[in-house]
Amino acid sequence: MQFTANQIATLLGGYVEGDPDVIVNQLSKIEEGKAGSLAFLSNPKYEQFLYDTEASAVIVNEDLLLQREVSTSLIRVKDAYSSFSELLRIYHQLRNERKGIEEPSFVHESAKVGEELYLGAFSYIGRDVTIGNQVKIYPQVYIGDGVIIGDHVTLYPGVKIYYDCVIGNDVVIHSGAVIGSDGFGFAPQKDGTYSKVPQIGNVIIEDDVEIGANTVIDRATLGSTVIRKGVKLDNLIQIAHNVEIGANTVAAAQTGISGSTKIGENVVLGGQVGVVGHIQVASGSQIQAQSGINRSIDQENKKWGGSPAISYNSNLRSQVIYVKLPQLEKRIAELEAKLKDFYDETR
Repeated sequence: MQFTANQIATLLGGYVEGDPDVIVNQLSKIEEGKAGSLAFLSNPKYEQFLYDTEASAVIVNEDLLLQREVSTSLIRVKDAYSSFSELLRIYHQLRNERKGIEEPSFVHESAKVGEELYLGAFSYIGRDVTIGNQVKIYPQVYIGDGVIIGDHVTLYPGVKIYYDCVIGNDVVIHSGAVIGSDGFGFAPQKDGTYSKVPQIGNVIIEDDVEIGANTVIDRATLGSTVIRKGVKLDNLIQIAHNVEIGANTVAAAQTGISGSTKIGENVVLGGQVGVVGHIQVASGSQIQAQSGINRSIDQENKKWGGSPAISYNSNLRSQVIYVKLPQLEKRIAELEAKLKDFYDETR
């Protein structure tokens, strides 16, 4: 795909300073710009690269005052950062525009599919599946019996959705994610073995959710594991059976949430956070990376850190003390020695 600087300026509601007909066919960082590339400048600390970049065009703020001449064409807009973000969104949409059903693929005769479906090769759609409009299903996706999928959903290659799960509108699920696998339910027996407890619930994912690659969300033992509207999950996350994650919560990679835990709205979970089962985490909580949550958090909009987690500020103070422990141990040993000498002298 290639565009002129003037076409891009028109799209972004800006204007060109330089050659309006220069052609760009790729995007780049301003410091890595090459002929034919389009870059942007919003952070003043990168302005130095503007005067030497080889990019054919650069998106800049309309109020930017040049320190010297530039060889590139400038596309001046009100906000370079948001304009470039919008351009990335459009570019991504055009790049991933696909339609039609590729072969070989399998769609059960009882399945109902909406308009403008894209179905990639080697994909499988099971019995009594319902799929909405403008859904993109990339190659090697498995959709089990009775699954319901809303409108404008994207399932990237290798996604697996087990039977009876429900996916809302405007959901994106990245490669390798598994939705609705069995919860970790095993009953201990008298002889020391374990008997599997059937997991007969499902997973419900509400609208505007994005799920990262290789993330796994287990189905409920009974009822539903629920991911509320607007949740964003990173790659490599484990969500156990009967967990409920509140609206607009975000979780970074390698987070694990144990069974039947309820996470509130607008919670932020850093990378590698571990949460035990059967507790609640209050709305607005912010959990530092690698923290361990071993009890319910009842106070809303607080920061927590450490393992086991304590208040964020207390955890910072504890880290300072921890670093000083060898020095404190040495001082205590010296004091004990002095006390012993004093005791010996006074006997």
